[in-house]
Amino acid sequence: MTVIIAGRFEQQDEVQQAIAALQRAGAPTEQISSFYVNPAGQHDMFPIGGDRDESPGAEDSDKGTAVGLGAGGIVGGAAGAAAGPLGAITGALVGAHIGSLMGSLSATDENKDIPPLRKSGMLVAVSVTSEDEEEKAIDTFRALGATCIERSEGQIVNGDWADFDPLSSPIFV
Repeated sequence: MTVIIAGRFEQQDEVQQAIAALQRAGAPTEQISSFYVNPAGQHDMFPIGGDRDESPGAEDSDKGTAVGLGAGGIVGGAAGAAAGPLGAITGALVGAHIGSLMGSLSATDENKDIPPLRKSGMLVAVSVTSEDEEEKAIDTFRALGATCIERSEGQIVNGDWADFDPLSSPIFV
């Protein structure tokens, strides 16, 4: 594993300028990588799509769904009982449905400490082997207007960041 410095750019011509500037600064071409990072949720890491099997903060939504289903069914059934047996059944079904939705939403943790996500866009990354090279890369990215400059570890092999993880939390410099 080596240190990798990366910066995000908006335009393809900015990416080409960054690559050329890194090469002029002494970075070997095979240690520079550029690629597009998809928006969160669109990395197709699962056969049916998506990035994760469960959204962060939604671990307890199944429990909330069950509680809401039961409570909503009871309240809806009782409210519909005044309209007769069919009203009680309909009320229970509608109440259970609404209760399950409300229960699952109330059980999601909006305030959970979710690590920052990497923004989508063109990413240029360079592998560095010393603090001097690291500073040169950071200065180059800043001079060219890169946003979200980050420091990571990994391997760039023949211009490909082989072990890049789009879900890893970026460490900004």
